[in-house]
Amino acid sequence: MAITDTSGQLEEALERVHASGPERDGWLSNHAPMVVEALAAHGHAGAVHHWLDLYRDRLEDFPDRVAPVTDDNWASALGDPRRIADWTDHFSRTLAEHPWRSVLAEWWPRLLPGMYGGATHTVIRTGHAVRALLAGKNAPRLTELAHALGYWAARHQPVAGVTALPGAPTATRTLDAVPAIEPGHLGFRDRLTAVRRLPVWAGDVTDPDTAKARLAELVRAATHRYATHGHGEPTMLVHAATAPSAVLRTLDALPRDLWAPSLHAAWTASAAVTAMYGPAEPVAPVPSVRLTAGDVMEKALAHGDEHVIKLADTALDVGDEPALAAALRAVEISRPLV
Repeated sequence: MAITDTSGQLEEALERVHASGPERDGWLSNHAPMVVEALAAHGHAGAVHHWLDLYRDRLEDFPDRVAPVTDDNWASALGDPRRIADWTDHFSRTLAEHPWRSVLAEWWPRLLPGMYGGATHTVIRTGHAVRALLAGKNAPRLTELAHALGYWAARHQPVAGVTALPGAPTATRTLDAVPAIEPGHLGFRDRLTAVRRLPVWAGDVTDPDTAKARLAELVRAATHRYATHGHGEPTMLVHAATAPSAVLRTLDALPRDLWAPSLHAAWTASAAVTAMYGPAEPVAPVPSVRLTAGDVMEKALAHGDEHVIKLADTALDVGDEPALAAALRAVEISRPLV
């Protein structure tokens, strides 16, 4: 179970990170704020500065401002990655003037259709920021929410034109029924445009409590599935689990009438990533894990890769042996940070 860090080391790490932009090399996401929050949440706040030292060559300066985003012109700035700094300024001002939960409630339905932007890292970063705030509000954590929402707004990318296919009763079986895209597509954005058919799962759910339960089922199913399918693309298939996990950990900060729409958006994102990167054939299930959750996070931290740590974070939230086995599978098949 995640614990609340009160050492101040998370805050120090976030302040270091906020001098950098949310991307590098033109499009790749800065994972540092997500990783340091995950480490602190699971009792490894003492490791965040060392991990940042290893990751610092992947950080770039914060981008330049273009023009202010306002209450009158925000719609025209949505989805414009040149406006990352403008959007971050906008949310910094808004969060200084209004309670963070009310800001999140206002913007969540606006941003939710575009959660595919930044290869879903936008919603994932927001989920980490919200979890930190739910554990305790302070200035660096509020600033992190402003950066996360600003990144999401600037990279907002809806997906349209997807034909609905029949689903199955469970998330596991419906993920198995997701058809792969045609071969030959390279890069997340190119692959995403090739997603044309996805099965519907839990599409009739409207009750908030049922939506939360179904979302937890999806996170569990996608995490388990990584153990047998993660070799298709060890890095990108992590997001089939971590994107819906970010949505799930945000629900308690949102009005209940947003829970069902959140489930539906999370399903589409997880299914789309599955379609884009799933392997032709699964591998045999890994043996049951005999390690504790703490052991698994220690192994992920020693490995160092940002996606490995974030999948371990989600696996610890799921908490069962197949989830821990999936996290260890990520350690096995992913390239270490150093």
